[in-house]
Amino acid sequence: MALGIESSCDDTSAAVVDEEGLVLSLCSSSNPSSHAPFGGVIPEFAARDHLSAIEPCVRSALERASILNPEREIDLICVTAGPGLMGCLLVGVMFAKALAQAWGKPVMAVNHLEGHVFSAMLDGGRASPPLLALVASGGHTELYHVVSWGHYVLLGRTRDDAVGEAFDKVGKTLGLGFPGGPAVDAMAQRGNPLAFDLPIPLKGDEGLDFSYSGLKTAVALKARELRERGALDERSVSDLCASFQERAISHLVDRLLRASVRTGVRRVLVCGGVAANSSLRRALSGLGQLEVILPPLKYCSDNAAMVALAGINAYMRGERSPISFAPDPSALLGVARR
Repeated sequence: MALGIESSCDDTSAAVVDEEGLVLSLCSSSNPSSHAPFGGVIPEFAARDHLSAIEPCVRSALERASILNPEREIDLICVTAGPGLMGCLLVGVMFAKALAQAWGKPVMAVNHLEGHVFSAMLDGGRASPPLLALVASGGHTELYHVVSWGHYVLLGRTRDDAVGEAFDKVGKTLGLGFPGGPAVDAMAQRGNPLAFDLPIPLKGDEGLDFSYSGLKTAVALKARELRERGALDERSVSDLCASFQERAISHLVDRLLRASVRTGVRRVLVCGGVAANSSLRRALSGLGQLEVILPPLKYCSDNAAMVALAGINAYMRGERSPISFAPDPSALLGVARR
């Protein structure tokens, strides 16, 4: 039985998970209103929110799981140690260490990206290596060859912006608020994806990397042009969202297909906040040549349940974390491609 703690960005989360991946409780707290005026997460604000939310969140997770005596009933404490925002990571890591020392339990430092991969195995989900894992979120766009659990080979990553960041910035550009991803997705459902001829990211590049800076900039320039002509209305915003989303999602799918051909791996796991995007889910469902694994929508965003399960798996395969470990905002997962 593991207690998971997640505080890498703006979501404070605690969960109790058993070794089979059954989520016995999950408590998450966020305060998007404190970041909305700025169109993005303010690290200092997020860290302060974690300080006030983490103790009630952990207490609630234990109560919902009917854990009356955590010193006896909790076997392992798992906490996100990176990558993420340093101030935010520190809150979770120090709280987890304090609990570990008070209860006399081992603590596992968990890589946030590995946590996302394990989100697909929560509540009865099944996935087994070898597989390809695409982590697509606000801070990451990375493609891995999962040779075995704990053995990850980085095949490709974004050269500039993460796909989720691009969605948020497009939402901000078009006045859709923060976070922009869900709003862009909703507007795109009413738009024409062929309305605007936006650039294809890394067109002609045969590699497995991603790029979203140019696409994001193209949307901003088109929006400015429409605004200057007085033509930036609800219809054009919907069409611009649909055109952007079509290019952004096609870029992800293209790299997945290319990686599958090159590695010979047909099982694909897509995780992270962008895995909740309706267009991406539709596109993946049409890939009959691949076995696609997706987390339940409630586990796509940052959460402590995925951290707990990743920590359990690491502990059971023999990994250990010293109580002296430090959070690493730039932590990497696995090894780079050859």
